[in-house]
Amino acid sequence: MRIALPKKMIRTVQRAVVEFGLLAKGDRILVGLSGGKDSTFLLYALAVLTPHLPFPVEIEAMTIDLGFKSQKEMDWSSLEELCATLKIPYQVQRVELAAAILHHPTQTPCACCAYFRRAIIHNFAKEHGFNKVAFAHHYDDAVETFLMSILYSGQVHTFVPRTYLERTGVTVIRPLVYLREKDIRGFIKKLGIEPVPSPCSLDGSTKRAEIKELIRELKKKNQHVFAHLAVAMREGRAMQFWPRELTKEEIREKSWQFWYGEAGVESEAGGIC
Repeated sequence: MRIALPKKMIRTVQRAVVEFGLLAKGDRILVGLSGGKDSTFLLYALAVLTPHLPFPVEIEAMTIDLGFKSQKEMDWSSLEELCATLKIPYQVQRVELAAAILHHPTQTPCACCAYFRRAIIHNFAKEHGFNKVAFAHHYDDAVETFLMSILYSGQVHTFVPRTYLERTGVTVIRPLVYLREKDIRGFIKKLGIEPVPSPCSLDGSTKRAEIKELIRELKKKNQHVFAHLAVAMREGRAMQFWPRELTKEEIREKSWQFWYGEAGVESEAGGIC
């Protein structure tokens, strides 16, 4: 296999690396490799990029198997072969947590799964001397997360390209944040790499899948919807929010002042309430 990337894609990854300071001299980077198209591309892109950096870095890859299927049903041989070709050390960590994830009393399965995956890889990185963990979230993921947070949690939030975790001392980096999902999918297909199917029984029926479909439908009426969402999640954009919601005690005090205060409150019509 000839290890190379189209110039446009490598420049897009380089832009994220430079703009957000994702790589530095002496980094030991642990790549979260699920076997899907995104994480496979991330590992491949780092294998292309890192030999040309002006400083040395080390890369290893890890797959977290949470036990959604039996060990006999899971075949990681294609990832082992890919890592061998790229000359990147690779290992699988299996933890039997599927039942706890699917039947968690308070968290959704997706949120619970993401939490366990992050916790396992972050702790492993800390214990084995990795200072960075690389995840394969791309531009579409960031925009979808931004919209999901507004619609499903009432927050204006998305993940950032670089996050320092104080508890573990590990920095999470996302070098693919400027790449679109369709471009990643097209390249992996052209390369002839077959992604490992997700073992999760809920794959394709998640809230993220709903948001992805919503954006797709909105773009049929306005092709700029994705671009506008992407711009809106940037710092420095014009924002105008309502004031924070008052507590019951604050409302009670303001109501008292409004109705019984000494001076009263002048109404819009010019009278006194």
